[in-house]
Amino acid sequence: MKKFTNIEGAIIIDKMILIIQENKQYLSDIDGLIGDGDHGINMNKGFTMCREELDKNPGDLAHSAKALAKILIMKIGGSMGPLYGKLYRGFAKELAGNEEIGLIEMGAALEGMLASIQSISTAKPGDKTLMDTLVPAVEAFKRAISEGQNFVGALEEMKSAAKSGRDSTKNMVAQLGRASRLGERARGVLDPGATSCCLLLETLADTAIELLRK
Repeated sequence: MKKFTNIEGAIIIDKMILIIQENKQYLSDIDGLIGDGDHGINMNKGFTMCREELDKNPGDLAHSAKALAKILIMKIGGSMGPLYGKLYRGFAKELAGNEEIGLIEMGAALEGMLASIQSISTAKPGDKTLMDTLVPAVEAFKRAISEGQNFVGALEEMKSAAKSGRDSTKNMVAQLGRASRLGERARGVLDPGATSCCLLLETLADTAIELLRK
């Protein structure tokens, strides 16, 4: 069974930082249509602070994810800092102590992401939040495992489900958060949280696949 080391996996967080930096304006533009317009700004701030921390104190994937979680929880305001902070804390906790990361370890880490957010949020698919991306992505990965797919296949399924989940938010009316005040006016716009979550999960999948194919 193909695996990559926890040390090699640190590049996943490196690539996630880069994708957020590259999409800072795009995410803020989307958010400006239904929210405060600062989603990309806040995400970029937190992920860039993590870049600075990891440059000083590098480590494996679990270490990098834990560092990102701490910064997002402690340094970034609003709702997205704590939500993404919990997501990465759950991810890091499941990966800590594993020298290698395979299909089972990644499945546990993805479930850790979801469980951690669910411990502080009641959001569910259909509410026009990042959960519209995260829940189907994690479920697709779990389903792929149960169907006997290999690691690469499960990552591809997760990526596809994340994209579909993100796209589904375009025609939703928000049920939670600032956008919920807009009612029907929120329809026709992608949810910024679902969009950033999709970018991160796509990056996770693509980078892990690159590691597995080395």
